[in-house]
Amino acid sequence: MTEQEYSSKSIEDTQVPSCEERLVHLDNVRQLQLEILPMEQAQRRAELFNVLADPNRLRLLSALAKQELCVCDLAAGLKMGESAVSHQLRVLKSMRMVNYRKEGRNVYYSLADSQAIDLYNSISAQLFSSPLR
Repeated sequence: MTEQEYSSKSIEDTQVPSCEERLVHLDNVRQLQLEILPMEQAQRRAELFNVLADPNRLRLLSALAKQELCVCDLAAGLKMGESAVSHQLRVLKSMRMVNYRKEGRNVYYSLADSQAIDLYNSISAQLFSSPLR
């Protein structure tokens, strides 16, 4: 198939291989039901991936992976408005991905722990071979 033919095919035209004979393997199904991710946990993980799906939040995480920064520095470094940065940081804070501390009138943010950046690095290494550290 030529590249043009391939690119002109729609997703609907693509057939996914499936079983030719419908035969349910009960032992496999029972084992699967014991091991499959419960819906509540799946929902929580989907929310996390939704948070990580925003490029501005990923940029914030990449900056905070290097050092603790105040909102003003983050806004200047990312060329975003302070209110936009604050909004994104609230989202990250709601997922417990960042912590903050106040010093006078400034608020400094840092990564809550290494799990968020480890997840990002794992995905980056898998897809793009460009981890943060």
